[in-house]
Amino acid sequence: MEYEQSIIEDLELLGIKADQTTWSSQYFDKMYDLAIQMIKEGKAYCDDTPQEQMRAERMDGLKSARRDRTVEENLEIFEKEMKLATPEGLKNCLRAKIDYKCLNKTMRDPVIYRCNLTPHHKTGSAWKMYPTYDFCVPIVDSIEGVTHALRTIEYRDRNVQYAWMQEALHLRPVYVWDFARVNFVRTLLSKRKLQWFVDKKYVSNWDDPRFPTVRGIRRRGMTVEGLRNFVISQGPSKNIINLDWNIIWAGNKKVIDPVAPRHTSLLSAHLVKLHIDGASESVEDKPKHKKNPKVGMKKVYYSPNVLIEQQDAATIEPNEEVTLMDWGNVIITDIKKDSTGTVLSLAGKLHLEGDFRKTSKKLTWLDAEHNIPVQLTDFDHLITKDKLEDGDNFEDFLTPKTEFDSFAIGDVNLKDLKKGDIIQFERKGYYILDHTTDGKLVFFTVPDGKSVNKYSQKN
Repeated sequence: MEYEQSIIEDLELLGIKADQTTWSSQYFDKMYDLAIQMIKEGKAYCDDTPQEQMRAERMDGLKSARRDRTVEENLEIFEKEMKLATPEGLKNCLRAKIDYKCLNKTMRDPVIYRCNLTPHHKTGSAWKMYPTYDFCVPIVDSIEGVTHALRTIEYRDRNVQYAWMQEALHLRPVYVWDFARVNFVRTLLSKRKLQWFVDKKYVSNWDDPRFPTVRGIRRRGMTVEGLRNFVISQGPSKNIINLDWNIIWAGNKKVIDPVAPRHTSLLSAHLVKLHIDGASESVEDKPKHKKNPKVGMKKVYYSPNVLIEQQDAATIEPNEEVTLMDWGNVIITDIKKDSTGTVLSLAGKLHLEGDFRKTSKKLTWLDAEHNIPVQLTDFDHLITKDKLEDGDNFEDFLTPKTEFDSFAIGDVNLKDLKKGDIIQFERKGYYILDHTTDGKLVFFTVPDGKSVNKYSQKN
């Protein structure tokens, strides 16, 4: 039930709402009848060979000792033992009678029914045995009117089995179209391996922004349009590729940049107060996006006392003229530092007549009184190796630290944002509002396709 709901939620995140939802369990009666039909036509048999032995025999192309059971014996076991999950039934499974010597090992009499006493989330305990994926899918696809089944190429060996099932069951054939799976550098796509990260608490859940899941990348700031454009750009290729994440995020930037409101944030560590002679307290409405007035307006607070980041203050020379973004020029008249060179304070005089085109420093700033606390969170990849080779254990390539929090202050307009809103902090990059904690708005970085690995050294 959990996975079913996750699929539905992922589709909703992509803006897809189904006209109708069907479940394979709706066809359990039909599949049971088709299994009986296969047994009667000599195309399936019940087998109580121990699982490990059966696996070995399939690998070696050996005939099962139960392969020549009579139709009557197979029906007796399937209808009376397996269906009721008796001790004898639990020992058995139903196998398709295809070709135990076939070079394509998926055709070596695959299991199509087996007992399972776990109640089904839709049918409860009505059934004690269930069809396998290999039996279920070709039946449901054909019955439901699927014309083209799209499957990734790792299923290619199973295509002939898929077709055999439909032919053996006298069902309408479905055309199978193979396409290659897209892999990404330093990324695991195996559900089993991703579950390991969840179980070990390396990540919060399947919607963790470090995960290559729909909900994970949506939470990181991927838009539906950006994702759709990426998928279309790849086309139905049959070549397996290993892409850099920058490709998909660069496409996403083209979607968000024209509409992302511009805001200001300053890292809290060693903020520097700049006192500006000639400035007065005021508030003005300014466009959130200079190139797109439809984005709306924001309030900018001005005063004689503003804050700038330490890293900016450290670069300023005495008597230098700098530009405060969305305001104008200031001539720095005084710089105070401690014995370590850390800037303690600055003083200057407002020079609105100055030409911003002639200054080399364009600085972000905030009024010392009108700002709110925010947290900026960035992430690294979960593994350090671009592509794991056969035999590699992913646990040997774990990135030691993958989450990085910075504390900052932001402009007061941020308080009007809602979860999921994407903005640009000027001179910092794109961010998405994820949640609030301890009175702070928490923003996640949205990659822009140009970022380099800032944290861990690639192996």
